Amino acid sequence: QRSRSHGLSIGLLNRQASSLGIRLLTRSTSWDDYEANFVDAMNDLRNEGVSIGVFGDIDLQPHRDWVERVSSSIGVRAVLPLWKSKREDLLKEFLSLGFRAIIVSIKDEALDREFLGRALDYSTIDEMKSIGIDASGEEGEYHTLVTNGPMFSQPVKFRARDMHFKDGYWFLDLE
Repeated sequence: QRSRSHGLSIGLLNRQASSLGIRLLTRSTSWDDYEANFVDAMNDLRNEGVSIGVFGDIDLQPHRDWVERVSSSIGVRAVLPLWKSKREDLLKEFLSLGFRAIIVSIKDEALDREFLGRALDYSTIDEMKSIGIDASGEEGEYHTLVTNGPMFSQPVKFRARDMHFKDGYWFLDLE
């Protein structure tokens, strides 16, 4: 009923997908069967004519190796358009294009939970850098929910309820 890394409800993800004009495809999974479920979902898309998967990895080679291996195993070409871009440049471009995001989960050992619910903006980026955190979150320091941007038909509205802790991460419960 919730996304694994972000802790977001299916209802909220459906509202985001609707605002983007896309279909949300999900699978219930655990880390033990994640790859099998990922392949199953990719096979469904391939059977609908999808031949390319676009992935947002920036520079973590093990992530790239995994998506390329799994994608090629079922005849889907993996495309990584952000690969080897400068992390901070990507964040600045994201913001300058008008996208808006809030922080919805944080790794406890990386950031204080006061960051939950904060907008990902220039001042938050500067604060993360000042405490030695990679502001792109590429290594799992935090995760966001993108709530608005040029591709959205309307902002994704939400209300923060509370926080909860699981497996070394703090999550913001949104409704």
